[in-house]
Amino acid sequence: MSLVRRYSNKELPMRSRAVAYPLLAVLGWGVMFPILASALNRVDPLNLTIARYLLAVAVLVAILLFREGASALRHGGRTAEVVVLGVVGFAGFNLLTNLALEHATPQQVSLFVATTPVITQLVRWVRDGIRPKPLLLALSLVALIGVGLVITRGSLAGLGQFGLGGLMMIGAVLGWGIYTHGASRFGEWSPLRFTTLTALAGTAAMLVVSVGADAVGWQHAPGAADLVAITPQLAYAVLVGAVIAVLAWNTGVQRLGAANAALFMNLVPVTTFAVQIARGYRPVGVELAGAALTIAALVAANVATRARTTPASQATAVADPVAVVDPVAVVSR
Repeated sequence: MSLVRRYSNKELPMRSRAVAYPLLAVLGWGVMFPILASALNRVDPLNLTIARYLLAVAVLVAILLFREGASALRHGGRTAEVVVLGVVGFAGFNLLTNLALEHATPQQVSLFVATTPVITQLVRWVRDGIRPKPLLLALSLVALIGVGLVITRGSLAGLGQFGLGGLMMIGAVLGWGIYTHGASRFGEWSPLRFTTLTALAGTAAMLVVSVGADAVGWQHAPGAADLVAITPQLAYAVLVGAVIAVLAWNTGVQRLGAANAALFMNLVPVTTFAVQIARGYRPVGVELAGAALTIAALVAANVATRARTTPASQATAVADPVAVVDPVAVVSR
């Protein structure tokens, strides 16, 4: 069924504009992984995360107060949801990702992030009772095999190099899948309000973890010289990675739905690999094959999910938070 038959002439331009939001987010994040990895040479991962989000939250709160006023800082009876999503999504994803970057290359980490579409479907299964098709689960396994090829470079001896980091990234992606699914339930809030309030909750949790880690000697508080040395990386991670990208992501989730937006995570490893290759990295054939296998499996999984949608629900996909569309086809219009 063509896109012309699914959507009216008015809906297509609106949907094309909506696609720009998650696209902007994932491109920003794909570039961010190599940038964060370089900053970890001077600052421990937990301290880097809290420095990034203390600055980001200050920016977000200022924008929210200017745009919507102090009343927007109230949770409106949804405090528990906001706190859980902030801790699991913001704190969980960012802390675990930065820790994983100590055990893996940016391109390896980015491939785990690309499994978000599948994770989101599994979260929907648990939360909403919408069971994935067996084909989806099979393609999920294929995607993980592809990740394994990249991590190990085709050698089983490489498994030990990323064991802990791999577990961290599984937890990180699960947390982001829960956050993405949860964001689709806050349609009455602006993306700015949802992003700011969950970021506040997540940053509070990250601050507790980071201060505790410094106190027991797991890491060391950075000096002024360290923070000055990573100013360019921190500026990008705050303004692009934590403010612009997250706002764009949550806007895309509200306009396209959680499953729709999650599809764009397939582009994160493509962007990260491109950045690393531009910086001089030369992947071996098995890495390229593994990356291609992962991306192909994830795209196929989303196509399979889309095929499950009935024609009636496709006709109202903008209002359906779990419908899946093809972003390439939409953009090409």
